[in-house]
Amino acid sequence: MTPTIVPLGESALLVTLGDRVDRETAARVHAATVALRTASIPGVGEIVPAYASLALYYDRALTSRTMLEGVVASILVDALRTASTLGAGRLLEIPTRYDGEDLDAVARATGLDVEDVVARHAARTYTVYALGFAPGFAYLGDLDPALVLPRRATPRTRVPAGSVAIAGAQTAVYPAATPGGWHLIGTTSLVMFDAQREPAALLDVGDEVRFVPVAS
Repeated sequence: MTPTIVPLGESALLVTLGDRVDRETAARVHAATVALRTASIPGVGEIVPAYASLALYYDRALTSRTMLEGVVASILVDALRTASTLGAGRLLEIPTRYDGEDLDAVARATGLDVEDVVARHAARTYTVYALGFAPGFAYLGDLDPALVLPRRATPRTRVPAGSVAIAGAQTAVYPAATPGGWHLIGTTSLVMFDAQREPAALLDVGDEVRFVPVAS
């Protein structure tokens, strides 16, 4: 797909790099984000990647939309020429106790044994497709098809920080205590987000993640 660049409000651009959620599209978003951040374009502030697009925020006192569109388009040509697939970034292991309160319910809903749910979840290497919902909340894909379930019909008002969860074709770790409707299958002691740390979020778009079972 040829990238599209359109205004996003008065001081931002939306760069769309695909029309689906998969590793190839994620690789394009990751390559574009790295290239644009590395370029340090005058007037550009935050660059925020998503599943198939990125938002680029700029100061209108320092640059214009027309000028910025041309610069961004030029940078994307080279960045996307070398984008192929994710996997060249960091690989992080998350020690996980498979003790989530929804683990038994997930097993029943999928027709699997609890041990099989754990084995399937821990067997995959996941890609960080996007960050959102809450600071440090990383959307990881793709989940084993046998574990794909819709979100809970009734969300919880409070999910503890460190909860490992699944919903749809994705898995995640809650970085803070928040409401949530994902199925809780485990916990980790890793701190996913710390405002005093640099960088504050443990995971970033393009990282790869493996969940490593540990004794409860």
